[in-house]
Amino acid sequence: MIENLQLGLETALSAQNLLWCFVGVLAGTVIGMLPGLGSATGVAILLPVTLSMEPVTALIMLAGIYYGSQYGASTSSILLATPGDSSSVVLTLDGYRMARRGRAGAALAIAAIASFVASILTLVALLVVAQPIADIALRFGPPEMLAIIILGLSTIVTFAGQNVLRGIMMAAVGLLASMVGIAAGFPVARFTFGSVNLLGGLEFVAVMIGLFAVAEVVHQIHRGGEKPIRAGFRDLVLNRTELGRTFAPALRGSGLGFGLGVLPGAGATLASFMSYGLEGQVGRHRKELGSGAVEGVAGPEAANNAAANASFIPTLTLGVPGSGTTAILLGAFVIFGLQPGPLLFEQHPDLVWGLLVSFFVGNLILLVLNLPLAPVFAQVLRVPYSYLYPLILLLGFVGAYAIGNNTFALWVVLVAGVVGYFMKRFDFPAAPFVLGLVLGPLMERALDQTSSMGRGDLTILVDRPLSATILGAAVLAFVLPPVLREIRSRRRRTAARAEEAVDADGGAHV
Repeated sequence: MIENLQLGLETALSAQNLLWCFVGVLAGTVIGMLPGLGSATGVAILLPVTLSMEPVTALIMLAGIYYGSQYGASTSSILLATPGDSSSVVLTLDGYRMARRGRAGAALAIAAIASFVASILTLVALLVVAQPIADIALRFGPPEMLAIIILGLSTIVTFAGQNVLRGIMMAAVGLLASMVGIAAGFPVARFTFGSVNLLGGLEFVAVMIGLFAVAEVVHQIHRGGEKPIRAGFRDLVLNRTELGRTFAPALRGSGLGFGLGVLPGAGATLASFMSYGLEGQVGRHRKELGSGAVEGVAGPEAANNAAANASFIPTLTLGVPGSGTTAILLGAFVIFGLQPGPLLFEQHPDLVWGLLVSFFVGNLILLVLNLPLAPVFAQVLRVPYSYLYPLILLLGFVGAYAIGNNTFALWVVLVAGVVGYFMKRFDFPAAPFVLGLVLGPLMERALDQTSSMGRGDLTILVDRPLSATILGAAVLAFVLPPVLREIRSRRRRTAARAEEAVDADGGAHV
């Protein structure tokens, strides 16, 4: 292990690899800030640029684009409520509210620190337990994946706020919206209404741009607009209390994100949502979630970064992509004549360990680059909104058009914007809808495969110990929060009545 680390350090810290790692994370940050591009598109666009490089240098740069874009997407979510990538949607819930309160720089700093904490922890895990965890991940079949997705849906209780029924309803609508297009495993078109453009389903990022960015702009205009934030430099810098509240959720998010990132197909999006749900269950400041809580930024951002790093485990050890972006990176391995799998660690140790150590180097560059620039980025919110709102709409529509490459994506943004505006106006939570939209395709595919394995008998879910355990955890995650909330409420009412009785008795005695 020590020899491998020394070999990785020598490879990653060479002048050429350091330079291209810096170029990768910088390009990734910029790409992530632009709505609609995302890490997969960024890696695909810049892959041809690397063909003349050495394989290890090219892969270090492409990996830098991957996790750099994760942070860039978080920046646009926090500052403009415009998710650059599906995994950064959750950050609009608390990150953008922190920005509206004049704490934009602090929110960006929290995201940078949480990303760095996650990178350190996942790097250690990657170095130590990559192969054993990959072997465990192989035991996860469709029933286990279906159980994990159900566990993810159980976090609706956290996202729904005070009205759980509305949250469940919005999650159901999200699941219905995810069914638009060709059915998984069957050549049947659903909810397309004869439109060819809907055969591929609703483009997720286009819906998110409308649901969050366009809806927020329309909502602010309806309220008469707000004055630009006039916070001083000190107001944009992270204070000691916020720093202290960052590490615990970052640690929890790192563990959760790493565990989910190892599973092929689970991805950073599910990890970020489940991390937010976890903070709603165990966080000390869970009542502040949704109103600009530090935990709502640190936990999901750490989970996002950890899942992105962990997705390299099945990619490198098994040759199975852990996410859409690593699928493109898998193609890069093949282009350079490399075959990911168990033999890769033996045949090309300098490449594997150099790539793994570069994760730490790249995230350190991201921290050094973005932490001092967080207050500078936050100055975007000081631009008069008469200029800022058109810019947000322009970026959103251009990003949506870049994804779909047709004008239909613009109509999706508009419709989603109108829906999002009315959801804001009548206090319907958007997060459960997004959760349903994200997990719908994954759930349908896993359900179809599970049904095939059980020959139509879904009791296979409870017959397999691992999936049964996960299902039990899902039931507890859904049932326990309302029960505990009711118990706490009854205790408060009992205590209040006891105090009133004591006061009344004291008054009568006097």
